[in-house]
Amino acid sequence: MTTMRFGNGHVVAGDAVWPGATIAVDGERIAEIDAFRGAGDIDLAGGWLMPGFVDTQVNGGGGVLFNNDISVGAVAAIARAHAAFGTTALLPTLISETPDRIAAALEATDAAIAQGVPGVVGVHIEGPFLNVARKGIHDPERFRRLDAETVALLSRPHRGTVMLTIAPELTDTATISQLVAAGVIVSAGHSEASFEQAKAAFDAGLSGITHLFNAMPPMMQREPGLVGAALDDARPWCGLIVDRVHVAAAVLRVAMRARPHDRMMLVTDAMSSVGAVDKDFVLQGRPIRVADGICRFADGTLAGSDLDMAQAVANAVADLDVPVTTVAAMAATIPATFLGLQNERGTLAKGLRADWVQLDAQFRPVATWIGGRAVA
Repeated sequence: MTTMRFGNGHVVAGDAVWPGATIAVDGERIAEIDAFRGAGDIDLAGGWLMPGFVDTQVNGGGGVLFNNDISVGAVAAIARAHAAFGTTALLPTLISETPDRIAAALEATDAAIAQGVPGVVGVHIEGPFLNVARKGIHDPERFRRLDAETVALLSRPHRGTVMLTIAPELTDTATISQLVAAGVIVSAGHSEASFEQAKAAFDAGLSGITHLFNAMPPMMQREPGLVGAALDDARPWCGLIVDRVHVAAAVLRVAMRARPHDRMMLVTDAMSSVGAVDKDFVLQGRPIRVADGICRFADGTLAGSDLDMAQAVANAVADLDVPVTTVAAMAATIPATFLGLQNERGTLAKGLRADWVQLDAQFRPVATWIGGRAVA
């Protein structure tokens, strides 16, 4: 058993903030955690200790894009890049691909989990079952309807969580229920769903909103649509890209005031540029330029983000008018609960995994631990 004392700072333990903490680690789990006051073995220097971040939408990192390299090595490289920014659990995300490449993505993440790659807890298949009217950077040539073969593929037993983003108006509620019954987390995105279609999908078990506000119509006074349904209904978990590009801060604040915070979560939608020296990349044959922290195609379309989770936390603290404890929950506790991993991750508590991130007073990453081991 190893015991560490973190002092002279702020430790987020659930809804509480302690000046420090003594954490005993046995194996990969927290055996004991108690408040501590003093300098400690590890001086936080006015900074923060938070539960490790959980990111449900990570397209790439460290110069590797999952679409370009569907392999265990690529998954490991992406996870390693994001660990440097405090992410201790993530879903590598595949952007609208062919059935054979979807199968390869499922196999690669299963193999990564079997091999113990730190931080990999499943896979996010974003498309190609999307609405061409809200394609974003996705290639509409790859779009197709959700068929029985793909449902069977996604529904097979997998080592980690399988998350699927669809346009719910392009499938039926029975198929959504079938996927959910098989353990697939179904999310709505890149969609033109009406308010009524969205609510019917929620009733069928669809539980996520992929990057709320982005790639969906705005809420209108007589056509609330998917955005209105997500803000009106307390059931779905809503992913927010807080990079000061995808959604205006005022809109995010309105969303946070519209409903309880317990199902609002931070996502990065990160591309290979995060943690990379050479930021520009190619997605499905299209060159993407990264400048001033923004990923864009030549026609101006946003192509994911250059956002890491530590920066998302810093932005959220500054922009959302909520306590730091709420932001920490949005980055860790809430997405862990969305993935059904609340008894494993997302909180600094006895019995849970020893995953945490140390940030300085400006919320910049200092160090990351996964399973009680410093990895960054």
